[in-house]
Amino acid sequence: MKFLNRRFALNAVLASLLGAVAAAPASAQEGAPAKILVGFPAGGSFDAIARLVADKAKTELNRPVVVDNKTGAGGRIAVDALKASPADGSVVMLGPDALTALYPFTFKKLNYDPKKDLVPIGTVAEFAFGFAVGTNPKANTWAEYVAWAKSNPKEANYGIPALGAPHHFYGMVLGDAIGVPMQNVPFQGSAPINLALMGGQISSSIDVASSQVENHKAGKIKILAVTTEQRIPQAPDVPTFTELGFPSVSGSGFNALYAPAGTPAAAVANWNRILVKIMAMPDVKEKITAMGFMPVGKPTQELIDRQNAAIKKWEPVIKASGFTAD
Repeated sequence: MKFLNRRFALNAVLASLLGAVAAAPASAQEGAPAKILVGFPAGGSFDAIARLVADKAKTELNRPVVVDNKTGAGGRIAVDALKASPADGSVVMLGPDALTALYPFTFKKLNYDPKKDLVPIGTVAEFAFGFAVGTNPKANTWAEYVAWAKSNPKEANYGIPALGAPHHFYGMVLGDAIGVPMQNVPFQGSAPINLALMGGQISSSIDVASSQVENHKAGKIKILAVTTEQRIPQAPDVPTFTELGFPSVSGSGFNALYAPAGTPAAAVANWNRILVKIMAMPDVKEKITAMGFMPVGKPTQELIDRQNAAIKKWEPVIKASGFTAD
């Protein structure tokens, strides 16, 4: 009888343990896929970078890593998905700098609190914004464009892929710097901006430089300056605004990895370790540079400092503009 009782007790314990494993969320089970959320469409630059990170991270995590595109609202839909994800290190998000540096000041009603809902892991890559001209005016240098803009202030405008994005506010800073309040002209993406430049419908554009380089090299448009502190390897002939004497226009965009609120510090630290290692890989550096980005991959504090600097830069500009996105 004692033997049977012990057997029944053992079976009960085993059943309990098996039930607990079955009830555990898939993300917490051994070998279940980890996930990188991306708020932009498959095939785009952010998606390509996320897939590159995912491919390398699977070895470090010893589990599959998939990319899940939650497209729309400039990355804010992906934030909703991140907030609803398990806070166990199985889900992270690749998001743009606008999530922390711009949206808190452009949206009166934001669907998240950047300080509470986005746990910083590390900066993935940074990128330059370029100022380009097309056929009207046919300026060969920044100085030539400035002279033209001062003589033709009503025609001095700049195409941007969206209102409320960094491109929009860089144009405002530029206008202040040269004393000509240039008018923004929003488009649906970079391709129509470049076409408008080539056709002379707009006098200039401010866009991610990687979206301009191909046409610049082909002689269809001309990038006159870039916003980064250093010249970009994709267009080493193009000076920086700092070189040209306009340091107020200096800066770069960036994307970074974030975890959901409540993620253990050890899991965040592990993701940062993985990110730093991946961004130092020669093949990763080569691929990201070819996309028009500059790999970063530094400790988490670097991202925190970078975010704070971006907020300090853009908050007064946005508030002074009176612009709201909702």
